[in-house]
Amino acid sequence: MSKIKLELLSPAKDLETGIAAIDCGADAVYIGSPQFGARAAAGNSLEDIRKLVEYAHKYWAKVYVTVNTVIYNDELEEVQRLIRELYEIKVDAVIFQDMALLEMDLPPVQLYASTQTHNYEIERIKFLDRLGIKRIILARELTIEEIKQIKREVNAELEFFVHGALCVSLSGQCYMSHELTGRSANRGECAQNCRLPYSLVDANGTVMVENKHLLSLRDLNLSEYLNELVDAGITSFKIEGRLKDVGYVKNITAFYRQKIDDIIRNNSNWIRASSGYSKIPFEPDPERTFNRGYTSYYLNDRTDHVSSPDTPKSTGKYLGKVTEVNNKGFVIGTTERISNGDGLCFYDIKGELAGMYVNRIEGRTVYTKELIGIRPGMKIYRNYDHSFEKLLSRECKRKIRTNIIIDEMEKGLKVTARDEDDISTTEIFDLKKEIASNPEKANDAVRKQFAKSGDTIFEIESVNLNFIKPLFIQLSSINEMRRRILQRLEFERLEKHKNENGKQNTEPGTKNSDNKFPQDNLDYKFNVTNKLAEKFYKVHGVLNYEPGFELQNNHTGKTVMTCKYCIKDEMGLCPFDTDKKVEEPLYLVNESRKYRLHFNCRDCLMEILVD
Repeated sequence: MSKIKLELLSPAKDLETGIAAIDCGADAVYIGSPQFGARAAAGNSLEDIRKLVEYAHKYWAKVYVTVNTVIYNDELEEVQRLIRELYEIKVDAVIFQDMALLEMDLPPVQLYASTQTHNYEIERIKFLDRLGIKRIILARELTIEEIKQIKREVNAELEFFVHGALCVSLSGQCYMSHELTGRSANRGECAQNCRLPYSLVDANGTVMVENKHLLSLRDLNLSEYLNELVDAGITSFKIEGRLKDVGYVKNITAFYRQKIDDIIRNNSNWIRASSGYSKIPFEPDPERTFNRGYTSYYLNDRTDHVSSPDTPKSTGKYLGKVTEVNNKGFVIGTTERISNGDGLCFYDIKGELAGMYVNRIEGRTVYTKELIGIRPGMKIYRNYDHSFEKLLSRECKRKIRTNIIIDEMEKGLKVTARDEDDISTTEIFDLKKEIASNPEKANDAVRKQFAKSGDTIFEIESVNLNFIKPLFIQLSSINEMRRRILQRLEFERLEKHKNENGKQNTEPGTKNSDNKFPQDNLDYKFNVTNKLAEKFYKVHGVLNYEPGFELQNNHTGKTVMTCKYCIKDEMGLCPFDTDKKVEEPLYLVNESRKYRLHFNCRDCLMEILVD
């Protein structure tokens, strides 16, 4: 039985962040294409993507590129040309949303189905699987039992988000941004309306909750459930964050690298999806970088609160309560070390998040520019950890363990380098041999020089000498032999990766009209915005479709969000759990809009409609 690869997949907003993620242990990174990525602010040039691919492939790590917006008719040729260019620079897969791609004449690049292809319904997922889509990125809203069922019924690889920001709307079904601002989330321009404050008003106009961030969710953290996800069939563990800074990506990647390595060490059925190991100059801690507080979301069904109604901002790590306040400073009951330059925050008497920087520390007393409402008993959080950020700025290095064997030949030396993946190369060097006058010193010098791997991707674990008699070799000669053999080994690794990766590039079987789509009639939530997507659905049995939301002018009565998250459930008002009644319909109201809430209790969903 062959071993199954477990992949840690990290975000990259740019080339620098992508390289840092790989150095910190990512088996793969996903990065935005120059256009048509679901984070328009995180687009990258083809040249930078090419450089990232070249760097990643040295470690047999992979690069996936997002081309996951909806596409308009006048963009189809441009998208097709872009994907050909991505194929030519050897990206490992393209993440897509629009079914138009499956009707294009594309090279045999892997296509991975984004969460935005409605990957929370089993029949839809089975349809994609029958198409030959190699990997399906599952919706965050799924429970562990639902994932197990999906794995039983599909052959595709399953990817799942395990960390980062949560979108309150089911993936691919958020239209609030476009309705309010004309900036479509499906076009990579989300205005993050879900992070704005709203008041909750009942049918009588009574304000039930005033000016809170009622649609803002905590961040996902499934680090304690990785074993269960592996057992359920997940093989790619995805970190959200293509707009996050490099320090965040390094910290979270290193943290999950440790977790996944522990799983692999304890189960011989699993192996790592790429090569090497990372030297991390800090102790990873997810609470010490950006977070809104954490939730396991609905992995184990509705088990805890998932919203962050008081603020959409990062609160960071909880330090402790204020125990003492004087005229100039205050004391926190904490075992954490606080440093000059730290950013501290707390909820003031209005329940709003306030913050300040630490000017200095004297003993246990914290001094800031001014004491803005600090009182005994207040909870203090640190949302900027100055000393940790300095540690995160240090370089992480990734190395591939390698052994060198040197055999004496009649006219010189035969040098063999073999790495941890059993990739090896041998080269014979002509050398005028000179017997060493000091054998022990000569052998030590050869071993020492060959063990210096420098800035290469290799770390030399051992140097074995098979000499008839110890030889004296000039240091310059040793250095040249080492440089050439390691350069050759790196080339062999890239060739091996190219050959193995090429075997996997197969085009999905999109022309099979016997593969019927599970629905006959599609509403606007299926995001049909071009003629090729229309053709695709018709080939697969769809009778009627409604144009995508972005193509419509009148949005009155339209659902702009469909959410598994439910405000009534979060407030303890779920009708299955309580006899308390509220006067419905309920509304979300702010300065710009009034939205009506519809509670689909049969399917346990909340819908937000334009009133």
